[in-house]
Amino acid sequence: MKFFVTGGAGFVGSHLVDRLIKEGNVTIYDNLSLGKKEFIERHLPNKSFRYIEADLLDLNKLKTEMGGHDVVFHLAANSDISKGTKDTTIDLNQGIIATYNVLESMKLNGIKKIVFSSTSAVYGEADIIPTPESYGAKLPISLYGAGKLAGEALISAYCHLYGMQAWIFRFANIIGERSTHGVMFDFINKLRKNPKELEILGDGKQKKPYLYVKDCVDGMIYGFKHANDGVNVFNLGCDGNTNVDHIAKIVIEEMNLKNVNIIHTGGKRGWKGDVPFVDFDTSKMRNIGWKPSLGSDGAVKKAIKIYLHK
Repeated sequence: MKFFVTGGAGFVGSHLVDRLIKEGNVTIYDNLSLGKKEFIERHLPNKSFRYIEADLLDLNKLKTEMGGHDVVFHLAANSDISKGTKDTTIDLNQGIIATYNVLESMKLNGIKKIVFSSTSAVYGEADIIPTPESYGAKLPISLYGAGKLAGEALISAYCHLYGMQAWIFRFANIIGERSTHGVMFDFINKLRKNPKELEILGDGKQKKPYLYVKDCVDGMIYGFKHANDGVNVFNLGCDGNTNVDHIAKIVIEEMNLKNVNIIHTGGKRGWKGDVPFVDFDTSKMRNIGWKPSLGSDGAVKKAIKIYLHK
């Protein structure tokens, strides 16, 4: 099988490529705006691997390079919610228009299968907890969430109009090797600069599920192989969730620090567009036979150890 992976040099994308290269030929299409070539360098000598440094906004280039593939894994996106808030064109271009270009290139090349990385942010501040995939109306509160929801809608329309098939995975917070930003990095960097004080954005009670990156990739591949509806939608998460204060506590313990003065900036959000409480209903994935190896707290502890010792 021939796989075409957008964002394949990124955090989650490069882990996905590590798995897919064992099952077929892989082409990565990435502009390295967030990805790093070092994440995929070991695959470059492999004759089953091809790397294209290009932008999804270049529709003609994308159409040409995508030809001859069987499945598209579309992971390219802006993953920095606060950055997209400052520049409102980012999620429009890297989310909505990029996804349209991927779908249009698939249509023109006769490719029928797409796997899409979406997000819990599409739900906004849901009033049904745990939140199932069928929850609506979906009212995202960030441009990132809005862009992903628009991407889901485009994918659904292309599936129904042009005979495509889709697997949409709404990610929890993904953490682990090769991650480049997030609350754990923020805490570690702050404490390295000043080990006596830690500023926490919001009230510290923000609570979300954290999924280990290798579990995320495993779940995507499992869902792709075991679900066969026209449009398959799954929450991809884990048992439990972890609040920000608890993450800070683990970081402080792992750094062997004592008597750290914790300062909360106040308010229930870390930033505008932040959903302070997320709790997924993951029973749909469990019902097809998949569950992650780590719960939220276990993933957090593992990731912090990785970040501190890399």
